[in-house]
Amino acid sequence: MKKTTQLFAGLLMLTGVLSACSPAGNEGFMRRVETDFRHKQELLPRGDLFGIFDEPMTRQEREAMMFLYAYMPVGDMTDYPGDFYLENVRSALATRREMPWGDIVSDELFRHFVLPVRVNNENLDDSRRVFHDQLAPRVEGLPMYDAILEVNHWCHEKANYQPSDARTSSPLATVRTAHGRCGEESTLLVAALRSVGIPARQVYTPRWAHTDDNHAWVEAWADGRWHFLGACEPEPVLDLGWFNAPASRGMLMHTKVFGYYDGPEEVMKTTANYTEINVISNYAACAPLTVTVTDTAGSPVEGATVEFKLYNYAEFFTVSRKTTDGRGQASLSAGLGDMLVTAVRDGRFGIRKVSFGREPQATVALDHAIGDEFSFPVDIVPPAESANLPEVTAAQRAENDRRFNREDSIRNAYIATFPAQSAVDSFARAIGVKPGQIARFITASRGNHGEIMDFLREASRKEYAGRALQLLATLSEKDLRDTPSAVLADHLYNTDKDADAATVLAPRAANEMLTPYRSFLRREIPAADAAAFRRDPQRLAAWCRDSLTLRPELCTVSTTISPEGVWRSRTADKPSRKIFFVAAARSLGIPAWIDPVTGNLFYRHAGKDVPVDFESANDRQLETGRLKLRYEPIPRLDDPEYFRHFTLSRFDGQSFALLNYPDFEPWSARFDTPTDLETGYYMLATGSRLADGSVLANVSFLNIGPNRTTETDLPMRDNSEAVRVIGSFNSESKFIDARTGRETSVLLTAGRGYFVVGLVGVGQEPTDHALKDIAAKAAELEQWGRSIILLFPDETAYAKYAASPAAPLPQTVTFGIDRDGSVRRQILDAMHLPGNVPLPVFIVGDTFNRVVFESHGYTIGLGDRFLHTIHQL
Repeated sequence: MKKTTQLFAGLLMLTGVLSACSPAGNEGFMRRVETDFRHKQELLPRGDLFGIFDEPMTRQEREAMMFLYAYMPVGDMTDYPGDFYLENVRSALATRREMPWGDIVSDELFRHFVLPVRVNNENLDDSRRVFHDQLAPRVEGLPMYDAILEVNHWCHEKANYQPSDARTSSPLATVRTAHGRCGEESTLLVAALRSVGIPARQVYTPRWAHTDDNHAWVEAWADGRWHFLGACEPEPVLDLGWFNAPASRGMLMHTKVFGYYDGPEEVMKTTANYTEINVISNYAACAPLTVTVTDTAGSPVEGATVEFKLYNYAEFFTVSRKTTDGRGQASLSAGLGDMLVTAVRDGRFGIRKVSFGREPQATVALDHAIGDEFSFPVDIVPPAESANLPEVTAAQRAENDRRFNREDSIRNAYIATFPAQSAVDSFARAIGVKPGQIARFITASRGNHGEIMDFLREASRKEYAGRALQLLATLSEKDLRDTPSAVLADHLYNTDKDADAATVLAPRAANEMLTPYRSFLRREIPAADAAAFRRDPQRLAAWCRDSLTLRPELCTVSTTISPEGVWRSRTADKPSRKIFFVAAARSLGIPAWIDPVTGNLFYRHAGKDVPVDFESANDRQLETGRLKLRYEPIPRLDDPEYFRHFTLSRFDGQSFALLNYPDFEPWSARFDTPTDLETGYYMLATGSRLADGSVLANVSFLNIGPNRTTETDLPMRDNSEAVRVIGSFNSESKFIDARTGRETSVLLTAGRGYFVVGLVGVGQEPTDHALKDIAAKAAELEQWGRSIILLFPDETAYAKYAASPAAPLPQTVTFGIDRDGSVRRQILDAMHLPGNVPLPVFIVGDTFNRVVFESHGYTIGLGDRFLHTIHQL
């Protein structure tokens, strides 16, 4: 009570200071912050989460801290100490005073785009101080615009692109790893820019419209406006990246702004933690569309859940979820293409296609009951390309290329410090294990190898080496790259040696940050409760239901609360509660897990796998049925793949939740014969993506009943349009064979018949994706037997690629050098492409000089698209 009284007294004093010293607009904003802060404190009375406010602070520090605590998710309050935030606040304020642009960055910009530690859903770390110390000298004397470019060059020294799982590593972990996916690269750049006082925000397209996948990049504020740039991909100027063209075909671009924000952009959603804004107009032509939801009599329906869905990876993915107002309406601005819209209320739903830019209004009637079985085709057309590229001089490009190569060498020199095979062999002998048992763990750990080697060394000393290897085998590569040895040790030495590795020893339950929760929970859970939970794990489920308060409204940033944080605060959201149950169960030796496909929670007791239902006081009985999908092969597609050609989603009471089967698993491996599914109402989506990015889709709704088999068709629509000649390319075009150094031609290399020619870049995400897609279809492309010629602009670019090649490409690939650019000019002229067309560029042609396929820039599934064309030839 004493701390609470002190805190409220401090807030009252602060209000007076703010009223006296702040501009009128800021004063009103801070009154809202204070109200939200007090409400947060009332909702979270346990765990002494606000104790830091008893520490002495200046007015500015207290105001900043109150803003952070008013809006940070619960996990940030429970899992990081108050001192961590106060140090970040003091660093941010000191940097604002230090930097020459500190005076021109408004309070609003500073508050939302410099001060916050969190960028999206990454693990938090001390990157602000570390990055500031390295970057402040590099940006000294630079104007703000040039400082942004310089910071991105620094980021490129530290990391480049590499796809990985969805969990987001911290900025410092990305630097240690020396690579990251786009979400991690953009988090790194935002953190780096904020460390020197430059307002920055992560921008992302939740899904592309014209191709599968998504992307994230950065917007930085300089001299009165926001600019965009590709993270860790420095260009000579701002507002330029490989994604200019695909972004012009985008339908939605978001950014999450920390806290309550009332800026000029369109607000898509306001939560207790962030304000989501729509910035599509910065990148593409767009238009608003208002959906009116009606009942079967035509009357508007208030409170209906409306989801705007983009086709991507064979799923109609929800990019925006809204609730209808008193007029039954929900609105969104998006790029000029097609989406699917669903509306759900009280056991009824409606579904239809909408076209932004062609229809400002659309009505969705709730004309279906949950359980209705029906199917319909739908054609999805993405926006057309309309890229706007800033001018770059030859001198600017040359200087940027020079710096780019130097930065690659700096990063590669750091990577060269990772243990070589000889060092791994020596270490293995020193700890008494075979090199083959540990090589993959140490190699995958990259810059975190010291932590993994320390863990193994200590485990060997304690005669736990074999068990330590079992634990490491349960981890993802990202876990190996960013988990401290102390966390791994906590799980290793606080688990029975005979317990199952996958369901007891493994530290990970879902996609959370790994923490040393095991010793904490074994110590904190009373002995009598622990014994009762072991005798009957259902009592642990009941404890979670009765003792934990769910606060999903305070946990909206796709972060979770650690098991320790849940225990201390007695607060969770549904994902954190599941993770806590698994953590507590495993800490007590009870096998428990979350099913990766359905998200259902289980424990094992008396030899049986028991599903957990927190809403019921009794053991849940999981009812199942079976599903068999009948498929009649269409031309060019014998065996459809999950996430490429079809997906299944189950209705969860409000929307359809995707089943996460393994990526690109063939239909024949699971659904050619009846497969078990939980009973319920399902949506089956299928689609064939065409060369222009449009999709021939089909949507079906079906029921899975208990103890019976449902058989239904897997309808794959086909493009009846035959391959046609779309251009002319001289097959006698000459290039340098990169292997022999001799001049040759496409005709001499490929022989008579069809071939593929690609103009590729190096260290560019679109090329990396394209080569990975080709590698994924290596066997089929080798079976085709025709040449694939990949041309680099010069020997330096090829040497750079050869030093770090893509996954094994088809043996029919020939690498070449287009030294004088003649092949490039012929392809661009033949396909009427501009000189600044983004790489890579691919054509399929023949030695009669006919081109039948062309692709350029960023696209996903290129290997499939080659095969689709090839099979028609």
